Amino acid sequence: MNLKDILSKVDHTLLARDATWEQIKAVIDDGISYKTASVCIPPNFVKKASEYAAGRISICTVIGFPNGYNTTEVKCFEAEQAIRDGADEIDMVINIGLLKEGKTSELLAEIKQIKNVCGDKILKVIIETCVLTDEEKITMCKIVSESGADFIKTSTGFAGGGATKEDIALFSQHIATHLKIKAAGGIRSIADAEEFISLGAERLGTSAIVKIVKNEKLSDY
Repeated sequence: MNLKDILSKVDHTLLARDATWEQIKAVIDDGISYKTASVCIPPNFVKKASEYAAGRISICTVIGFPNGYNTTEVKCFEAEQAIRDGADEIDMVINIGLLKEGKTSELLAEIKQIKNVCGDKILKVIIETCVLTDEEKITMCKIVSESGADFIKTSTGFAGGGATKEDIALFSQHIATHLKIKAAGGIRSIADAEEFISLGAERLGTSAIVKIVKNEKLSDY
């Protein structure tokens, strides 16, 4: 697999709490230069980023991030505002408590409502695999498959664990054929990227791949 193909699957990411506009602007510039799938940035920068990028790259942002326990109404408002500000893609965090309580119908309903707000914009559903059992991950594969969302995503990168190759393999076995996979968190080498893609990931949430290409020192996701 060549480097261009790998970069085309990367959501070039900066979600640090202390991110500044100059850093976000640099991420956008790099995403454009290296032709990544998108840049994934905090919601407060979306409007300015969309104006700056001017259609040269997709703008992705996060809602319910990183804990997922916002109310459905708040998540829908976040998604609506992000899209109004120019977001092309939305990465939402599920309410993990609902899953742990077995309230799967409520969880499905929330994702459907957010997808309804997103319309034809891409919706990725973050299930935070590092705090789930394999049974819960399989349950989420079924729920996200039914929800109308476009991707199931492993991780926020803020819960103490990121994507694992075992989880991508598990997703591939249990999702519907129309649903895509995003691996995120802890992808820190070209070899990692190639293996995640070979296992079925269509997107990679990472800041490392572009930095490797630029021979820069890696920093945390």
